[in-house]
Amino acid sequence: MSVATEATGLPATQTAAIRTAAIRTDSLRTASVRTDWSVAEAREIYDLPFPALLFRAQEIHRRHFDPAVVETATLLSIKTGGCPEDCGYCSQSAHWKTGVKAGKLMQVERVLAEARRARAGGATRFCMGAAWRSPRDRDMDAVCAMIAGVKALGLETCVTLGMLTPAQVERLASAGLDYYNHNIDTSPAFYPQIVTTRTLDDRLETLANVRAGGVKVCCGGIVGMGETVDDRIAMLVTLATLERHPESVPLNMWNAIEGAPVMDKAKPADAISFARLVALARILMPQSVVRLSAGRHAMSDEMQALCFLAGANSIFTGDVLLTTGNPARDADAALLAKLGMRAAEAPPRPDASERQACALSA
Repeated sequence: MSVATEATGLPATQTAAIRTAAIRTDSLRTASVRTDWSVAEAREIYDLPFPALLFRAQEIHRRHFDPAVVETATLLSIKTGGCPEDCGYCSQSAHWKTGVKAGKLMQVERVLAEARRARAGGATRFCMGAAWRSPRDRDMDAVCAMIAGVKALGLETCVTLGMLTPAQVERLASAGLDYYNHNIDTSPAFYPQIVTTRTLDDRLETLANVRAGGVKVCCGGIVGMGETVDDRIAMLVTLATLERHPESVPLNMWNAIEGAPVMDKAKPADAISFARLVALARILMPQSVVRLSAGRHAMSDEMQALCFLAGANSIFTGDVLLTTGNPARDADAALLAKLGMRAAEAPPRPDASERQACALSA
């Protein structure tokens, strides 16, 4: 065992717990990716002394990723507001008076213009979000055209449209969809306190449909809604015990939204607690990309650096994430330069055949 746990002054029970967690994480050096984590195991790892926890996370991170490279993605709201779901954290729910007005689905060419801007800014993945409970069949043609057009630009494609049927997944996959985002938000125990118009099982059913349709999964959660540390850990264990881990795990810090019910009980996680969660995600899901998502505009450079050390290796770039703020691209570039890190390479510029494909998709 490479981490010393013989420090004086610790109670025997705490020393034993630290040693047990360290042994279990040591086993990751030779074991295959696990999907049988327990909440108790995850809690032991989360509670490791902070240097030991970050060391374990970094060790695992370096086996699967370049620790100096950060994936960059851009997120665009292609249909904003008016959602019939009652998610207590969301500014786009029709149930709450948050000042967000319902809009129509964007035109395909406008979306592709934004995708070109994102690629010019260095993004490698373009994500499109629509405030729906689930997409209507009459909207699927336009969404599929958007996916095909973005794919033709050489960008990875991702959409989040709500719950999906197997037939809808098949259409999206045929259009060239790479990733589908569908967050589970929080733990099974806390979930009913923030959403009543759907269940966590509904979310898991869509994830299963996406997997069965051959599309990669982007799935994470939100921190700072009034949940406990145990809820945060249970959320990650839910993801880490899926038949296959999500390829992308976004961790969101909830943004204060006047009019959203969560506002009454929200409490942001401190930097150390959030970094512990990032490290736990990295250890439980070693091959997944862990993304710092919403709430990054409120994080200091030092907090973000700590999260990168803990195993985060993806960010959203651009000034806006759906309806909330995000650091400017030049601020992100300055931070990465300060840390001696770099963004993942942008895809090459398209040729004439790609431009023709974009025209056809529109």
